[in-house]
Amino acid sequence: MAVIIKLSYLLCTMLLLFSLSSSQTFADGKKQVLVIESYHASFKWDADYRRAIQDTLQDYATIKFFEMDTKRLPPNLHPKQAEAAWDRYLKSEPDLVILGDDNALKFLGPKFARKQTPVVYLGINNNPRNYFEYTFLPKHISGVLERPLMKRSVMYLQEMTEKPMEKVLILFDTGTTSKTIAKEVFQDKNKLRIGSATVHVKFIAEQNQWQEAILQASDQKFDAIILGLYHTITDAKGVHVPSKNIIKWTSKNSMLPIFAFWEFSVGKDMAIGGLVLDGYSQGKAAATIALRTLQNEEDQRSEPVISNQGQFVFSRSQLKKWNIQLPTHLQDKAIYLP
Repeated sequence: MAVIIKLSYLLCTMLLLFSLSSSQTFADGKKQVLVIESYHASFKWDADYRRAIQDTLQDYATIKFFEMDTKRLPPNLHPKQAEAAWDRYLKSEPDLVILGDDNALKFLGPKFARKQTPVVYLGINNNPRNYFEYTFLPKHISGVLERPLMKRSVMYLQEMTEKPMEKVLILFDTGTTSKTIAKEVFQDKNKLRIGSATVHVKFIAEQNQWQEAILQASDQKFDAIILGLYHTITDAKGVHVPSKNIIKWTSKNSMLPIFAFWEFSVGKDMAIGGLVLDGYSQGKAAATIALRTLQNEEDQRSEPVISNQGQFVFSRSQLKKWNIQLPTHLQDKAIYLP
């Protein structure tokens, strides 16, 4: 009987060790992915695409993140942040790299072009070829474009107010993404016609100038304001102002309804909403490309893709505040936030 017990114990021990060994082999067999963010983890755009990447890849890869923080740090420090990101890459030697947004691709794309590590980018507003020598996009670098649906958004907004919109103000900061949009979307024009509305576009660097534009908009006969980006705005001394402070002040003090191009601007004490882009969709599209690459299901293609055509997102509290009733054909399509 004692012999049987000892044999049973030995067998259980062997099975346990085999199980642990197999689990360790699976864990060790995971690919290594490094995500280099242009911005920072607490920025909702980044938080959403990080979540999508983790949801898609966590069973197949160990994921590490590096934050360049270029929305809050002044431009003269961006090259230093890029050097730190590159150093992280060299030390970690990942199987694949994901570059989030234009600054990461701008500073690091040319370096990765000389490597063989597969790279997937997301959130790119510029033509990605513009970041490479001779505008040649290497085969091992591919990803997802971010194309804010600004003209379509303005057209839809004209259906939401009782009085037809004749004059609309669009506000941006002066960060890299905003400058790219100025060129790629607006062709460096500060005024254009969209539907029945004349749209004025302003790019603002300082908080006091932003507040002045908001407070004067009603007197200047604008019908509505649409928020682009406001995340690199500084005070008069050049100190970064938290983006949540900018949008909450804007929502509180504006005499006109505030709409948005991005989902991270929509919510209570923020913007009403509109046809917006979101970070999760960007992250999901990029992670899907990364997963196929890691699993060797298909060769990575250098031609970029566009993740989606936006979604209607609205704040219930802001719709109520401005007494806006969505058209019937938009009500069922919309996602509602507080």
